[in-house]
Amino acid sequence: MYQPTSNSSNQQLVHTTPVSLQGTSASVPMDLSESSMDTNHNVQNGDFIKAENIIKHSQKLQGDLHTFGMKIKQHEDRLGLLNTEKAKLDDSIIHLQGAIGKSKSSSTNGEDTRSTTEEEVHKQILQHEKSAAGVLCLLKTRHGAHASFVTLTKDVLGIVPMLGRVEDDNLSRLFSEYLGVETMLAIVCKTYEGVKAIEMYDKEGWINKSSGLHGLGATIGRALDGRFLVICLESLRPYAGKYVVDDPQRKLDILNPRLPNGECPSGFLGFAVNMINIDTENLFCVTPSGFGLRETLFYNLFSRLQVYKTRVEMMQALPLITDGAISLDGGMIRNCGVFSLGNREDVNLRFLRPERSAGLDEQVEIEKKMKDAQLKKEKILEDLKRERTLLDTVKHNFSKKKIDFLKYLASSSSSYATPVQNAPSVP
Repeated sequence: MYQPTSNSSNQQLVHTTPVSLQGTSASVPMDLSESSMDTNHNVQNGDFIKAENIIKHSQKLQGDLHTFGMKIKQHEDRLGLLNTEKAKLDDSIIHLQGAIGKSKSSSTNGEDTRSTTEEEVHKQILQHEKSAAGVLCLLKTRHGAHASFVTLTKDVLGIVPMLGRVEDDNLSRLFSEYLGVETMLAIVCKTYEGVKAIEMYDKEGWINKSSGLHGLGATIGRALDGRFLVICLESLRPYAGKYVVDDPQRKLDILNPRLPNGECPSGFLGFAVNMINIDTENLFCVTPSGFGLRETLFYNLFSRLQVYKTRVEMMQALPLITDGAISLDGGMIRNCGVFSLGNREDVNLRFLRPERSAGLDEQVEIEKKMKDAQLKKEKILEDLKRERTLLDTVKHNFSKKKIDFLKYLASSSSSYATPVQNAPSVP
C-alpha cells in the first residue's frame, strides 16, 4: 500500500516539478529577450533618425557656406576686373596729363618758347667748332645729300638732338641739361663698322690724323680737338619689354610707379623715353637686329627717367624713383641718391620740335579725352566702393555661418554620443 502511494506521490511530484520548472524556464528568458530587442530597436531607430537629421542639417549648412563662397569669388573677380580697368585709365590719364602739362609748361615758367627747327639745331651744333658733331653738320651743310655717299658717313644716322623731337621747349631744355653737352653732341652709328670708319689708327696705335673724321676736319679747317662720343646702336642692349598697343610711336610699355594703395604718385607725367617723338623711318629696323631708335638709343640715354610737374611732387615720390627724375620747374635727380641742385644750366642745344599745324584743335581734343577718362574713373571708383561693401557683407555672413556650422557639429556630436553610451546592453 505504501509503495504505490509513494510511487503515486513521487510521480505526482515528478510530474509537477518539470511543468513548474518548464513553465518558469520558458517564460522568463523569453520576456527578457523581447524587452531587450524592443529597447534596442527603439534606440537604433531613434539614433538613426537623429543621425539622419544631423546629416541633413549639416548638408544644408555646407550648402549655405558653398553659396557664400561662390558669392565671395564673384565679388573678388569683379573687383579684379574693375582694378584692371582703373589701372588702364590711370595710365591713360597720366599720358594725357603729360601732354597737357608739356604744352603749358613753357608759358607757365616764363621760358624761351621759340620753336627748335632743324636749321636751328644745326646752328647750335656748329657753335661747337672743334667738335666731331660740328664737322659732320658742316659737311652736310656744304655738300647736302652728297654727304651721305661719303664712305665715312654712310653708316652714321646723325647727332643725338637731330634724331628725336620734343613737343615742348622747356622739356627739351631739361632733357638736354640731363644728358649734358657731350652726350647731346654724340654721333650715332648703326654698326661697329661705322665707328671704325670715323677714327683710324696707325701701327703704333696712334690716331691717324689724315683719315676718318680727323682727316675730314682738317680738310675743311676744323681740326678735331679732344674726345667725342660715338654711339654704336648694334652694341647697345635694347629694351626687352613690350610696346604700348596701337601706339603709332611704338612707345615702351613700362610699368608706371605705384604707391602702396595702387595709385600713381601725384604729378607723375610719364617716362622721358616715351616723350621723344621719332621720325617714321627710324621707328623700325634701324639696327641689323630689327630694333628702332626708341628701344636702343633713347632707352639707353634715359632708361626709366621719370618726369613730374613740380620738385615737391618729385621729392614726395622719391622712394619710387629708381633711374632718376626731372620736374618741369627744373628739379633733377640724376639717379638714385644723386641730386642736381642749384640753378639750371642753360644748354644751348635742344632737340627738334615737331611741326604742328592744328595745335589748338589738338589741345581741345586732349582735354576732352581727359574729361572722359576722369568721368569713367569716377564711375569705376563708385563701382569699386560698392563691390567692396558687398564683399565685406558676404565675408561677414560666411564667417558667421561657418561658426554656426562648427558649433552645430560640436553640439550634435556630443548629444549623439550620450544616448549611445546610456543605451541598455544586450545580455
